[in-house]
Amino acid sequence: MIKFYFHETPNPRKVALFLEETGLPYEIVPVDLLKGEQHSPEYRAINPNGKVPAIVDDGVVVFDSAAILIYLADKTGRFFGAPKDRPAVLSWLMFIASGLSPFSGQASHFGRVHTDSPYTTNRYRRELERHYAVLDARLGKKPYVAGDDYTIADMAAWGWVRIANTALLNDAPLEPYPNVKRWFETVDGRPAAARAREVGHDIAFKTEFDAETLKALFPQNSPKDA
Repeated sequence: MIKFYFHETPNPRKVALFLEETGLPYEIVPVDLLKGEQHSPEYRAINPNGKVPAIVDDGVVVFDSAAILIYLADKTGRFFGAPKDRPAVLSWLMFIASGLSPFSGQASHFGRVHTDSPYTTNRYRRELERHYAVLDARLGKKPYVAGDDYTIADMAAWGWVRIANTALLNDAPLEPYPNVKRWFETVDGRPAAARAREVGHDIAFKTEFDAETLKALFPQNSPKDA
């Protein structure tokens, strides 16, 4: 049984989608980010970086959503693409891990939390828009992110694209990216995606965005003695 360390954020959703697609048995272990549980010694022993998701699979520890997707695809032999497509799967997976994912987070942070720097807000939103344009161009040539088949690259992108309105501050964020919109509707319409969206909805995670939450999410911005 896989222990799946989870919070209702985009990166764990990617892993939830893979688990639901494959039917691998798993147990949810909640990590309440807004309470700072990711910083506990017990969790840091699993993921020294203090982020979610992480998994423990029969004693094997894997953290970071991209690493987990690669591990699970290798373990099951599913959603890694044909051997000839493996370089594209890995390339686009890293494009998401190093670009679409962090720029989505930063654009959301500076667009909604710390909004006192117009330059910073604009810089991250524009760079995120550039990444969406790259993805849209790719999906204008291929039905899925890595090519002709649905793979872990699609799962990785889905986790963030599903909350594009939060990062792009737009109620119709995919309208400028018709190929991304077509692709997203296809992936989001999968039965496993519907199940993945529901994972963790019965867990009473903290929702109040108070001083404790700010310190838990952004400890580097808090005084060291606070």
